[in-house]
Amino acid sequence: MIHSTLLIGTLAIALSASNAEAQQQQFGPNPNLPEPQRGLLPSMKIPRPANWGNDLPKVPQGYKIQPIATDLKIPRQTLVLPNGDILVAEGSGGYAPTLRPKDLIAGYIKSLGKSSVKGGNRLTLLRDADGDGTYELQGVFADNLNAPYGLAFVNGAIYVANQDELVRFDYRDGDTKASAPPTKVADLPAVINHHWTKAMTASADGRFLYVGIGSNSNITERGMDAEEDRAMIWQIDAQTGAHRPYATGLRNPTALTIQPGSGQLWAVVNERDEIGPDLVPDYLTSVKEGGFYGWPYSYWGQNVDPRAQPQDPEKVAAAIRPDYALGSHVAALGVAFSSPVMGENFADGVFVGMHGSWNRSAPVGYKVVFVPFRDGKPAGEPIDFVSGFLVDDGNTRGRPVGVTLDPKGALIVADDLSNTIWRVTKN
Repeated sequence: MIHSTLLIGTLAIALSASNAEAQQQQFGPNPNLPEPQRGLLPSMKIPRPANWGNDLPKVPQGYKIQPIATDLKIPRQTLVLPNGDILVAEGSGGYAPTLRPKDLIAGYIKSLGKSSVKGGNRLTLLRDADGDGTYELQGVFADNLNAPYGLAFVNGAIYVANQDELVRFDYRDGDTKASAPPTKVADLPAVINHHWTKAMTASADGRFLYVGIGSNSNITERGMDAEEDRAMIWQIDAQTGAHRPYATGLRNPTALTIQPGSGQLWAVVNERDEIGPDLVPDYLTSVKEGGFYGWPYSYWGQNVDPRAQPQDPEKVAAAIRPDYALGSHVAALGVAFSSPVMGENFADGVFVGMHGSWNRSAPVGYKVVFVPFRDGKPAGEPIDFVSGFLVDDGNTRGRPVGVTLDPKGALIVADDLSNTIWRVTKN
């Protein structure tokens, strides 16, 4: 355990950069990328938890927001079932040991911005039987899971990506509890699990599941052997469990979705830390089969990261530039395509849940944004859709994670700090 004097002194160093830290944020296809900044410690500051009291998050004029479930146990991602019921994956995972003193410092700082509630390792089901927007039923659909995160409904079954395996629950319309224990479909990489979340979505025809598997380090500090089967998206046959790498070089693909109409896979990805407050932008991108997206050798295309050794110039030359920068360290953890049910101004684009930064002295993220699309691609600056989580004293009342579109005309937002599920609808 690190000595308290060293801890306090190191924290002071980490936070002392606040006055000099750049405040720029980068959005869109051509972000401004400053020169890397490296030092003993990166800037580190995280807002402390605050209560909502009588307040609610802010939404655009003409919309309203309400909590439809509270007192949950670390809600991460949600899934709207065909009958309108909502499943919530609750849990927290990871086994990664501390490598360096600054890892211990970063872990301590991150812990200050988390809920004190223990992860539920379960699925909770919410039901609004009469359609009035109040979910009268809140009960456990399945428990004894292992840090569930990704959810998908395919061919009449519910698929859950735990931190160590993909499982399937048989489902009959109207079930409020799982009728039997889950069936294992495939093992998922789980050694160390520095990035433990396993994001998931299903192909439009239901044949394949796509699972995001984050890296086991920031920038290979555990060695390349620890990165086997990491920093990539798997394609898994939903019936047999057979799998293959679909795309690689994605440091931490935290949410996946399929674009309506085209069937194109999209992802939000959390990029690397410790080279400055404005590097590297987290991003939204279409995912090309067989594509390589840079990690660990380069970022945002061919920008070389010399920390990754040995370098691989051929990999750098092949690195695909992402479609859309979301801003550095915003920690995007949710993505969902919209539709006309959300109103004319938000009909074409994606909603992105931003969990919020720790690797900056000036916090960013902590909101849900809407990225408008045109002709199937991002077009224009992101629009704040759910905000008001950060308060004037630098604390925060919530941290958005998963976002899900309810076809009835609502956006469902999981908040793993206030342990709430929010529902946003038109007035």
